[in-house]
Amino acid sequence: MNKQNNIVAGLTLISLICLVAAYFAPIWWVSLTAPNYPKDAFPDGIRIHFHFDGVYNGCKIAGAGSRMASEVLQKDLGGDNERYNPILDANKNLDKGAEGLDCVHEMNTINHYVGMFPIDTGAPVEKPLSKFFFGFFAVMLLAFAVPRQKPRLVALAIGFAAVAAWMLIDQFVMGRLASHITAYTTEAASFFNEPERIKAWGDNVDLISRIVIFGLIGLMFVVIAGVAKIRRFQLLLALVPALLPVFFVITYAGWLWFFGHNLHPWGAFTVKPFMPTVFGEGKVAQFSTYSYPYWGYGLLLVIFVCLMLALLIRRKQLREGGAE
Repeated sequence: MNKQNNIVAGLTLISLICLVAAYFAPIWWVSLTAPNYPKDAFPDGIRIHFHFDGVYNGCKIAGAGSRMASEVLQKDLGGDNERYNPILDANKNLDKGAEGLDCVHEMNTINHYVGMFPIDTGAPVEKPLSKFFFGFFAVMLLAFAVPRQKPRLVALAIGFAAVAAWMLIDQFVMGRLASHITAYTTEAASFFNEPERIKAWGDNVDLISRIVIFGLIGLMFVVIAGVAKIRRFQLLLALVPALLPVFFVITYAGWLWFFGHNLHPWGAFTVKPFMPTVFGEGKVAQFSTYSYPYWGYGLLLVIFVCLMLALLIRRKQLREGGAE
């Protein structure tokens, strides 16, 4: 029995380490290529990396700079840039001294062709609150590694109290929620001018964020009560974090659907609502799209495998009366 407990603890520890690493890792990458973005200047195309806490530049281009892409865009528009000058000017002036290309900005410019919202407006609740969910999962894993009920409940109570305090201080005392709403509405306003609509979006994000914050605290009490009252409930402490690969793909696909089915009439080209490529290669207008998991998703799969093995062992212990 001690050997089984050590194996469960070891597998859970590996999962916990991978969980922390996955939060900072690129989980998925997307790239756009087109004939007007030559391979010698854009070897990876216009590439971005999706993390749990945001979208990051995936381009590694020395000396290309944003100006070249802006000139390509101007050429494609046939010189008729009146509606797009603010975006083009911002693109030209973006980080002139940088050695690389800001592909998040470039992809926003490209997406603007078909009336798509800026990438950073996606997942406005999930991204800033993801660190607290990872803290929530980490506490669950620590408690799952404990084979006895009383120490497990103590670990849950102390861990959840710490995460709840961190979340409330960060979001309300330090004002991170308010600053996030400001940044979110500013990003949306940089691409289209509809103040009333943007304000409504900001109000919705604020409301939903508050619901999620206090809902997560309520869920902490549910988990503690469930573990205290139901022996097999402890299996959920590992099962829920194990399903992170599934949660990510569902959320990612859901937001892709939103972007592809909520096109704005500002686009230079009119396209029918579409589902952007979740996995593999696709085509939108003259652009080829590539969407694949990155090494961070591999960490999520390691978590899944380790926790499923640990679950099988703990389930056997519960069935044979070897665990509380």
